Amino acid sequence: MTSRIRIADLAALDDGPVSVGGWIETVRDQKKVQFLVLRDESGAVQLVRPRPAEDDEIASAISGMTVGSFVRVAGELKHDERVKLGGIEVRIETLDVVAAAEPEMPIAPDSSVDKRLDWRFLDLRQPAQQLVFRVQTTFEHALRTWWVEHDFLEVHTPKLMASPSESRAELFQLKYFDTVAYLAQSPQHFKQMAQAAGFGGVFEIADAFRADPSFTARHATEFTSVDMEVSWIDSHEDVMAIHEELIVAGFEAVEAKHGEEIERLLGIEVTVPTRPFPRIPLAEAKRIVAERGYTVPRADEDMDPEGERRIAAYVREELGHDFVFLTDYATSIRPFYHMRSAEDPSLTRSYDLIYRGTEIATGAQREHRVDVLTAQAEDKGLDPKELTTYLDFFRYGIPPHGGFGMGLARVLMLLLERQSIRETTFLFRGPNRLLP
Repeated sequence: MTSRIRIADLAALDDGPVSVGGWIETVRDQKKVQFLVLRDESGAVQLVRPRPAEDDEIASAISGMTVGSFVRVAGELKHDERVKLGGIEVRIETLDVVAAAEPEMPIAPDSSVDKRLDWRFLDLRQPAQQLVFRVQTTFEHALRTWWVEHDFLEVHTPKLMASPSESRAELFQLKYFDTVAYLAQSPQHFKQMAQAAGFGGVFEIADAFRADPSFTARHATEFTSVDMEVSWIDSHEDVMAIHEELIVAGFEAVEAKHGEEIERLLGIEVTVPTRPFPRIPLAEAKRIVAERGYTVPRADEDMDPEGERRIAAYVREELGHDFVFLTDYATSIRPFYHMRSAEDPSLTRSYDLIYRGTEIATGAQREHRVDVLTAQAEDKGLDPKELTTYLDFFRYGIPPHGGFGMGLARVLMLLLERQSIRETTFLFRGPNRLLP
């Protein structure tokens, strides 16, 4: 490895020789002194060099330097409170242009999102864009830490499946040798298999695929799904309790590590939600939004995005909370494997988690009794013979269990107040985007 000091670590060092590396953000080529701003993954620092009477190799290199070029610099670190950029600078002694950039950048800070996505690797050099993925790393690490500390196992489920896991209408199908395979929409069936295997709590953070032609700010054809499943629950209330603990743990970690930087770069204050999160049955939520002037115009019994925004506004105004669990969804709009309510079989023991007006997760208690599960599949018009492998999980004993799936990019989009998950996905995939 090259002996290189991260820019963020320079301020803690005494004056003296240092070696830094990164890309050039700005060039000020003056008569008597030359200035560069060098940025790496951790921050930016000013580089300075007095100009000799006759331009030498370094002076000429600086004069011809293009923004975006990667360089390696050795020089003398100096602390100087007059320097606006962090009170330090590096006085150049040697400069090595590792890779020169072309003169004209194809994007600017005010370019459209689609244009920036075309040149995503350049877009991601911006501190605010990189911050998204530092927050993502911290958030995921906090979730994993919580799970591991509570004796959950991390699993890696296959993304090639012999049969659909959810709706056939949203499946990507591909040739698989002499047969057909599908890209997994969810690890749902495999999470449940782990319960039959006696694993207890399991989690996975991994890709999922939906052949959904939507062009909204919250949909993608490939996305990162945060999934959990756990045994020995009494109801979906147990899943919700774990879910909110995870959210709080993640937000606490983000606020502690990145709160100041988020406020400085994005003008946003991270608010750690209080527990418990509000819970509102779906029928009541619909009544509330109707009383506030909006009737959900759906033919089925589901809530629509505008209804979600309106119930979230109600919760924010009346309860002072950014999150709300909508519970007790109708059997008609939930998968066959959601457990139905013993008190009212037309309802399921399930929920959606709404954050700032957008659904970020769905969770439920699963039906673990194979005879009931088979009947519910038939009730949905499914052929149990096509579900043989899945139903086999339940034939040899399985504990009561439940879990959730959550869209990572949606959480980040709402937390950081970005306009679209395109900005909180490293490389977005949608109906009309397969590059870069």
